[in-house]
Amino acid sequence: MEFIMRRFSWTPSIVPSGNDEAVYLVADDFGRLGRAWREADYEATDLETVVQGLLTGQYSNPIRIVAFNTAERWSEDISEDVARELRRRCDLQMRELPAAISDFVERHEDQDRRQLTLQLV
Repeated sequence: MEFIMRRFSWTPSIVPSGNDEAVYLVADDFGRLGRAWREADYEATDLETVVQGLLTGQYSNPIRIVAFNTAERWSEDISEDVARELRRRCDLQMRELPAAISDFVERHEDQDRRQLTLQLV
């Protein structure tokens, strides 16, 4: 009798099934250690949690934010939209952008916004 082990090319999905919500992930740059998608708790992948995490310094050097929804079969780089929202919230609170996200916001802000930004002294 011979035992043959089959090899499967299947790998388990990291995406929850049966959930029709968008998931938001942040790519972070760790310098010499490289770049990685930040780990996120299953319940903490909504847009508001990501925005709050960015504002409170939970990311060292964010480089990109991607949204996806497997049920609807779409994904999108939403870095520009998030950068605009981060700037808007800081402007409303009349505070400077946190240092950890200022490069991200400036890199992803649309050109019109960069031209309209005024420094009040």
